[in-house]
Amino acid sequence: MEFLDGHSSAWLFGLAAALLATGVVAGILAGLLGVGGGIVIVPVLYHLFTLLGIDESVRMHVAVGTSLATIIPTSIMSARAHRRRGSLDRALLGKLIPSVVAGVLVGTLLSGYFSGRVLTGIFAGVAFLVALNMAFKRDGFALGDGLPGTVGTSFMGVSIGGISTLMGIGGGTLSVPLLNAFRTPMHTAVGTGAALGMIISIPGALGFLLSGLDVPLRPPATVGYVNLLGMALIVPATMVTTSWGAALAHAIDARRLRQVFAAFLAFTSLRMFYGLLA
Repeated sequence: MEFLDGHSSAWLFGLAAALLATGVVAGILAGLLGVGGGIVIVPVLYHLFTLLGIDESVRMHVAVGTSLATIIPTSIMSARAHRRRGSLDRALLGKLIPSVVAGVLVGTLLSGYFSGRVLTGIFAGVAFLVALNMAFKRDGFALGDGLPGTVGTSFMGVSIGGISTLMGIGGGTLSVPLLNAFRTPMHTAVGTGAALGMIISIPGALGFLLSGLDVPLRPPATVGYVNLLGMALIVPATMVTTSWGAALAHAIDARRLRQVFAAFLAFTSLRMFYGLLA
């Protein structure tokens, strides 16, 4: 295949092994912590592409586009599972879908204009805020009883869709804590967030695929900004190892684990900021 030309077998094997390891790590952490794989996949891919010498101009775009593509099958399966368990609130989902889709379209459009440095800065900034929330959120904290009015709900949906698309995450990282802060029961917030991940990832991945066509300096086996090798290896690994993480969660102090993951996110965020300033 032409898009694999120019790289040695050892280099390609190393890339495949690293992508498979990315899926394993993302799946285990997703199962352990209940977070979407994207919040793990994007920074791991970013650092992997840095080590492999992928050009900075496309590094973050490919990490985000590939992450969104990997979220499609996992979010569909997750949403179906939550629907069967009755934890997907269709009425709540219906209120959010129009504004979330609008946010995805805005995020996809902006991604074509933003440089890799801008995307990196957005991910680093939001990841740091997520880390702070995970580390210091107080039990029982609430912004209100029920969703805000039409304008407030629309703003929330656009923000979830737009920021999630630019970050390459499925939306659960943002939607679950926000919905829970408006006193949506956690199981319902997680189930609804899984459905939003499907709504965000499909158009988001398609947008990154189209906007990256014919862009130079991308890694091998990449169509648009979606790395096909990454998607083929990360998705199966994530789907298998998520159950491992869920099993481990019962044997580990969940609060302490979330603090450790918050530290990982904070470190990743600061490392990305350092790279932007260096």
